[in-house]
Amino acid sequence: MKILVTGAAGFIGSHTSERLKKLGHEVIGIDNFSPYYDISLKNLNAKVLSGKNIKILNLDLRDTDLAENLPNDLDFIFHFAAHPGISSTSSFEDYFSNNILATQRLLEFAERLAKKPFFVNIATSSIYGLEATFPESVPPKPASWYGVTKLAAEQLVLAKSRENKLKGTSLRLFSVYGPRERPDKLYTRLIDCGLNNKAFPLFEGSEKHLRSFTYVQDIVDGIVSVIGKEEVCNGEVFNLGTETESTTAQGIATAEEILQKKIKTGINPPRDGDQSRTKANIDKARKLLSYNPQTTLKEGLIAQTEWFKENF
Repeated sequence: MKILVTGAAGFIGSHTSERLKKLGHEVIGIDNFSPYYDISLKNLNAKVLSGKNIKILNLDLRDTDLAENLPNDLDFIFHFAAHPGISSTSSFEDYFSNNILATQRLLEFAERLAKKPFFVNIATSSIYGLEATFPESVPPKPASWYGVTKLAAEQLVLAKSRENKLKGTSLRLFSVYGPRERPDKLYTRLIDCGLNNKAFPLFEGSEKHLRSFTYVQDIVDGIVSVIGKEEVCNGEVFNLGTETESTTAQGIATAEEILQKKIKTGINPPRDGDQSRTKANIDKARKLLSYNPQTTLKEGLIAQTEWFKENF
């Protein structure tokens, strides 16, 4: 099958592109190489994918004529591209244009194609709000610009399904970590601080936060399981993540155990909109997608630490 992956040079998008290629699909990647974080990491990811015959086009969904630049015979679109996280340096316009406007433009492109691709929207547990422990049937209560705009993007996709204009699904991911994790995320920062004797910027109170820390390959298992189950997934939302909860403090302790050294911490003010608890309820994904994440936090962090050492 011919598959388009947006945000293909990013963390989870690059891993998914690799897996799809390994499964025998033709993968076309696009990324706008946003300077939200150091683009050298995205360039590194793109180089890895290039070595596996996956080309990434430097395109911005917001200002590109997609019909002139992309194939018209796609079977699937996996839509990762977004303005991520909770950042004090990002404006509402950043989240709106990247998460809502870009998604709408991609949907318009897909809808105009004679052969309609199945649209897989990559969403987030932040849609649920300050606590994300619920099944997909619970009304969302996002508490950040990121969560609000990702919910809007999800609804744009589901609206197309409800109107029978496109078939698609939305996958809400929970606290993903592993090799290629963004430099602003928890474990890349922890490993960097531990190896380079820097103080880790801990947000006040966050050491007690509970998270479903989910290894990236376990997440990719769930993402690609949609293929072949289009009728089951159409119009549906699925949580993907581990059911195991760990506190941030436990995560720090696990990183220290692997690095065999104490990581210095500095306390920063708490972040508005930061979730206090995430625990993936994956009953639906287990039943309909046979989803079953297995990687322990320590196993995943060992792999991430080795990746960091090899590349940085």
